[in-house]
Amino acid sequence: MDRLVQPDVKEVELAFKRGQKCTTTFRLTNLMHTMAVAVSLTTTNPSVYSFTQPFSIIPPLSSSSYTLVLSRQSDHPPLSSPPDAITIRSTMLPTGKAHLDGLRRLFAKPGPHVFRDATIPINLVGPHVVEFLITHHTQISETDFFFKKAISGCTGSQITTLLRPAIVNCKANLVTDLIDAGADVNDKDSNGLSMIGLAVRAGHLDVAKILIASGCEIDHRVDRVLHEAAAKNRVDLMEVLCAAFGDIDVNSVDSDGRTPIHAAAVMGFVEAIRFCVRLGGEADVFDCNGWSPLHFAAAEGHLEAVECLLEGSNGKYVVNNDGKTAFALAVENEHLHLLDVLHLGDRLHRAARVGDIQGMKSCLAQGANVNGKDMNGWTPLHRAAFKGRIECVNLLLDHGAQVDVVDDAGYTPLQCAAEAGQVQVASLLIAHGAKANGESLKAVVSLDLDRFKNHPSLVHPLCHEKERA
Repeated sequence: MDRLVQPDVKEVELAFKRGQKCTTTFRLTNLMHTMAVAVSLTTTNPSVYSFTQPFSIIPPLSSSSYTLVLSRQSDHPPLSSPPDAITIRSTMLPTGKAHLDGLRRLFAKPGPHVFRDATIPINLVGPHVVEFLITHHTQISETDFFFKKAISGCTGSQITTLLRPAIVNCKANLVTDLIDAGADVNDKDSNGLSMIGLAVRAGHLDVAKILIASGCEIDHRVDRVLHEAAAKNRVDLMEVLCAAFGDIDVNSVDSDGRTPIHAAAVMGFVEAIRFCVRLGGEADVFDCNGWSPLHFAAAEGHLEAVECLLEGSNGKYVVNNDGKTAFALAVENEHLHLLDVLHLGDRLHRAARVGDIQGMKSCLAQGANVNGKDMNGWTPLHRAAFKGRIECVNLLLDHGAQVDVVDDAGYTPLQCAAEAGQVQVASLLIAHGAKANGESLKAVVSLDLDRFKNHPSLVHPLCHEKERA
């Protein structure tokens, strides 16, 4: 015979509750038909666990219950690796009677009369243990072991509730375990928001993919997952969301009337803005206060976002409900680096076109970019050269205008002047180092206009226009 008693469990589960006294009960059965058995119960961590009855006597073929007590109240479960365990020892007691001191002496004497009947692991279970592992534990291998044990002490609704902190804390493996244990991925919070929104706000792509693969759905009436991903510049999340939810609207608006492009513009996230635009996002949507994405980018001082939005926006001079343009907001917030792209550049181009030398000086004094380009790549020097504004050309050159800058079609100010027959301007540009490519262009110097005007390599497709915007 190798044992005298048999426990009714292979593992003891103790439901841990923060700051409370925790107990659990199990039973031992005497396997002897005619003789009583004395039992000794100990744990591998006696400072944490104790028994209300560490020594006892079990009559023949009878059973007794034993209560394990977590004697140290704590906010954290006393997890250990390997888990703490109960050791059950027994010995035959022919008389069937003994005092406590006698039992203590009996088990203190080593020898073949004492049987080691069982070693039972102690597993801490319940939602408080699960929550602790989600928020505190970092060693994944240990967490997985403890976590799966702890889940067994949770109800279905508790498992679903615990899925939320697992998502927020970006524990992909624990999210999987909870879903496998029956967590409802389509449970909504008090505001009707989906689980997927938690993953997006946490910025965890893997968790979002797990939820989507598990059937998590979004409610387009309340969920703003695309807004939240855009506000983090998480194009990877935006791609996954758009692929998973084909009916997601890149122009959807939140309660303030703002689109995902608004959300990205506030933060200056160019990648997110471009992603939305590629999917049909509109840059000129105005929120409840009349603010476009450009207003927000300008107010926050995001130069790259402003430049990006201007590529597809016609709202540079649109006013919000307070009567302010994007330029006015930039001035108000002292974002001087935005003044050129939002207004001064346009003024400089117009002044160069009409020959307003004082207007040009004012723009340059306020910080206008002397080499700023319009939508066709023309600089103020292109405009002044084409119009023959020689005084304007001189002013621009004195302020560092690039003499050989090319527009989107590859044409320089010299070529524009040549096409328009502006001989004095062409000569001035060459005198300032403009490259005269080809014999026909050199003819400008000798006033031989007919030769270079008919040269096909110098004819700019946009120069046939009488006036440029």
